Amino acid sequence: MQTIPSRPARAAAKAPTGITGFDQMTGGGLPPGRTTLLAGGPGSGKSIFAMQFLVHGATACDEPGIFVAFEEAPARLVANLAGFGWPLETLQPHKLFFLDAQPAPDLVQSGSFDLAGMLAALGAQAAAMGARRIVFDALDILLALLPDPAARRREVYRLHAWLLEHGLTGLITAKQGGDEASQHPLDFMQFMVDCAVVLNHKVTLGVSQRNLRVQKFRGSSFDENESPFVIGSGGFDVAVARSLGQVDSTVTLERITSGVERLDTMLGGGYYRGASVLVTGFPGTAKTTLSGAFAEAACERGDRTLFVSFDSDGSEVIRNLGSVGIRLQRFVESGVLRMVSARTITGSAETLLVRIKALAREQSARCLVIDPISTLSKSGNELTAHGVAERLIDWTKAAGITMVCTSLLDEMSGEVNGGTPLQVSTLADTWLHLNYLVQAGERNRGMSIIKSRGTAHSNQVRELILSDEGVTLADIYTAGGEVLMGTLRWEKESAERVASEVADVAGELNLVRLEAEEAVLEVRAKSLQTELVAKQVEKTLLTRTRASREGELARGRERMRELRGADAVIPPAKPEGK
Repeated sequence: MQTIPSRPARAAAKAPTGITGFDQMTGGGLPPGRTTLLAGGPGSGKSIFAMQFLVHGATACDEPGIFVAFEEAPARLVANLAGFGWPLETLQPHKLFFLDAQPAPDLVQSGSFDLAGMLAALGAQAAAMGARRIVFDALDILLALLPDPAARRREVYRLHAWLLEHGLTGLITAKQGGDEASQHPLDFMQFMVDCAVVLNHKVTLGVSQRNLRVQKFRGSSFDENESPFVIGSGGFDVAVARSLGQVDSTVTLERITSGVERLDTMLGGGYYRGASVLVTGFPGTAKTTLSGAFAEAACERGDRTLFVSFDSDGSEVIRNLGSVGIRLQRFVESGVLRMVSARTITGSAETLLVRIKALAREQSARCLVIDPISTLSKSGNELTAHGVAERLIDWTKAAGITMVCTSLLDEMSGEVNGGTPLQVSTLADTWLHLNYLVQAGERNRGMSIIKSRGTAHSNQVRELILSDEGVTLADIYTAGGEVLMGTLRWEKESAERVASEVADVAGELNLVRLEAEEAVLEVRAKSLQTELVAKQVEKTLLTRTRASREGELARGRERMRELRGADAVIPPAKPEGK
């Protein structure tokens, strides 16, 4: 067969599909001006992928496209795809052209045939509308009519050469069994095309699981691992993990309140804006209550918030939180808060992730509450739940959304052993743990901060107190080296108050007694002082009287001698020897 010289490829590096995750895996999309094979089993989404590729080209890249349908009538195809919100009617026929190439059901093959005629008509149509993309949907239906593998191979090469000649970005869809290793009539196409993509759809423990793998991509690097995907309201949504070298999310030093003032103090100012907060605990430890307090505080400062509950209906959550002073109904009515009950959502963890992301975008949410995130690990999702939780955290960080999620722990497992059912504790920025402390025949709630990245935080275990006035944390209280909570703490504090009062009374009595004794001593001291003064006066008088009497006697004797006159004054005798 004569080969047709191919046109040089266009300068564009890739032809974007509009499927964000897939374009990230392939570094931009499909190879432009070349052929891609999209293989998958029934219900894997081949036609949806192909149509999304054409619609994105026509609406976002100014690249009109052609859809060649070998299995389903175009009118029926358009009707089936109407639910994705694509403007299929308005794009026809200038931006999007459908060619019905279904073999007639009663077709009786007589002799050989080829694709030359159909390709000639397609060439004229592509030139008329300036088409740059084309899809051959379910080509294996037509090739199955050919008599032998050699004829099929010849027509596939004819098609491949025609695509290269016209410089069209071609996408061929074909069926593939569940076992990738099994032989298929079109297996040789995987070696011929420049890019091959495989879609898988299986059911694990009753849960639908879909994944996608890029099998080959000539001349380009790509993510070789399987990536889960879902078919949502906007078409394909491929979940991919953060790649090496990806630009980090924008970080901020802004703090926002947790809704509990004393918890903010323990955290050094509250949560960081855009952080992921994990609240773990056993059933009944008030995980939802802490989440509700955060949601109320977010709404009060005007942050639009999405609250996703997997355990209860939204109205029940609002009623229950009202019993502890958390009033959310007013914010629901104003539209700042949206309560979503996810109890009825079924499907894979990827489906839940896509629904949550879509709801958050609709709400323009700046804060997100998921209660509990451990629901993602329910039956059938054990192998994928961790990856989903990881992508959820990455997405909220990239979007600047502050997320608070709870995780239910098994009460029979005892204390936390450094992990959670989804092992998201290593990914969360702040980890709060709630548990029970059983003392004196009662359970009391305790809260501790296991970690809080980028900020100093308290290492104390605080009692979480719920009342109709709100949520708060009690100061740490220890007695004999043991932390006391609840009535045991109340009894101990009451006993200490009584003992303190008794000590105060005893102290006052001692003070009165000492004052009385002091008064007695003061009186005695005054009495002694008076007695001392009296004695001193008496002594002075006695001395004075004695001196006066002696003087008077001396004067009397002198006078007596003078009156007698006969008595001479006898001079004093001289000492001997002089």
